[in-house]
Amino acid sequence: MSQPLTILGGITAEQFLNEYWQKKPLLVRRALPEIANILEPDDVLELALEDNVSARLIKQKDRDPNQWSVKSSPLAKSDFQKMPKLWTLLVQAVDHYSMDLAGLWQQFSFIPQWRRDDIMVSYAPKGGSVGKHFDFYDVFLVQGYGHRRWQLGQMCDADTAFVPNQPLKLLPDMDINFDEVLAPGDLLYVPPGLSHYGVAEDDCLTFSFGFRMPNVANMMDRVSDQFADNARLKNPLPDIQRTLPHRVGQIDAEELSYLKQQVLAQLQDSPLLDAAIMSLMSEPKYPDNVPEPDEIEVADLEAVLDQGYLLQLEPASRLLYKQQDDETLFWGNGEALCISPEFAEMLVAIADGQCFELNQKFASEEILVDLAQLLNDSILMLLPPDEDAE
Repeated sequence: MSQPLTILGGITAEQFLNEYWQKKPLLVRRALPEIANILEPDDVLELALEDNVSARLIKQKDRDPNQWSVKSSPLAKSDFQKMPKLWTLLVQAVDHYSMDLAGLWQQFSFIPQWRRDDIMVSYAPKGGSVGKHFDFYDVFLVQGYGHRRWQLGQMCDADTAFVPNQPLKLLPDMDINFDEVLAPGDLLYVPPGLSHYGVAEDDCLTFSFGFRMPNVANMMDRVSDQFADNARLKNPLPDIQRTLPHRVGQIDAEELSYLKQQVLAQLQDSPLLDAAIMSLMSEPKYPDNVPEPDEIEVADLEAVLDQGYLLQLEPASRLLYKQQDDETLFWGNGEALCISPEFAEMLVAIADGQCFELNQKFASEEILVDLAQLLNDSILMLLPPDEDAE
């Protein structure tokens, strides 16, 4: 049994996963107080105007607040002129721009890294919201600045009706059974399908730590691509023991069963299937946020050993691994990685969220070659000594 966690209000991760995860909400006061000093509203407004940032500006009409408009990035300063009274700015993947914010993922280490979506920030003046809605993913709503009132209602699903003729998927009504105001550091876990409605009590920032599962359609697409690239699978199948057909235009039950079995055989415990899913799960959601690195050579790394550089995962990138027999296999940003056994154990720790100081532990030729490649692919990054993480 793990230790009680402050971020979960003093219950253990096992209790949370058994009793709350994908089942019911959880409110924790002062769960993450350190988030209050990371960003302020002006920071979010500036970030929304930067290139490659994914943002949405949502407005409600002054004369009819039930009429909404949405402007997606790129956003310009002119988009913020002549603003209505009620509006909200949503900025995705803010953890890619703030190392302090990215570091808070470690507070949620009881959920695997591959389930992480991104950290979105919502900025709104008093009265601003994105309406009554629900999501198909798990989210921890953490108040970072100001105050927001949250109401929770009924569970919804794919058949739930939305308000017609609106640019957002808004619910016409909610059966309110939770009504609380969150202050800086407070956390509210909302499971998939639970309707919720957040309204700013004053100028406020709310951070959404999202965890999303893949869908079957995307996995099937990736599996199909992986199989299509395999030369062996492009060869025609051997025929079944052929008998005279009863009807020349018919595929009979035996023939259809044989064809399905051949497909299912490739999906059952196939290394190609594993590779396809690992590739999909390790793809960055916002590839444009993965930085272009300066080219690094092994000699460059040798020159800075023991100078206090910190090695860690690049926040916009993804690094996953799986155990296969006695070997650890890695995928980074959608690609399979060839990693030397000498480096594998440390790379596992980095994928699990650890940082390492670049020192003599990395001095072997095999490790330095791997490390240079991962840095050049922007899967890992080096932070200079005393780097301001903000």
